[in-house]
Amino acid sequence: MRERQASRGARRAREFESFVAGAAGRLLHAATLLTAEAADDNPRACRLLTEALAHTYAHWDRLHGEDPYAYARRRLAGRFDRGSWRPVGVLGRARPAPSGVLAALSPRERLVLVLRLYEGVAEEQTAALLDLPPERVRVLCDRATAALTHPRGRTAAVGGPTAAPPRAGTGEAAGARRRAEGRRG
Repeated sequence: MRERQASRGARRAREFESFVAGAAGRLLHAATLLTAEAADDNPRACRLLTEALAHTYAHWDRLHGEDPYAYARRRLAGRFDRGSWRPVGVLGRARPAPSGVLAALSPRERLVLVLRLYEGVAEEQTAALLDLPPERVRVLCDRATAALTHPRGRTAAVGGPTAAPPRAGTGEAAGARRRAEGRRG
């Protein structure tokens, strides 16, 4: 009986090691994108990955028939979503400010963007994972994409100092053009 349990435990460990060898790199990259840390200095991302993999290993025997990568990704996203709103890090120390390309986005926008665009998770699945309506997921993804594509437009929408120039063909653009021409004459 003990030999069978030991054999099952060894098989379980080999299966999980194989899974980690194939999935850990992509999961770490997703975690690094979520935390907006530099790829070579990502302690929060490493912690997220470790927690997700530990939880996946603890439930490994119950995952038969389920994709272990999808399970680990759900754990990673859920942990980030629950922990990202707190301004204080481990041991009460302030977290360092995010510095990556996605640092300009809110944690929820980063999470939706990473799940939807990097991981390719469907809108409905992302909504279910985050307990949000699909419309909210769509808005968050669109806003995050627009902020990365047109960084000036993000502050303009909030009424900041870097308003986008008026579009050609609008009354505002025509008025600006007439005022400019009047100054030249």
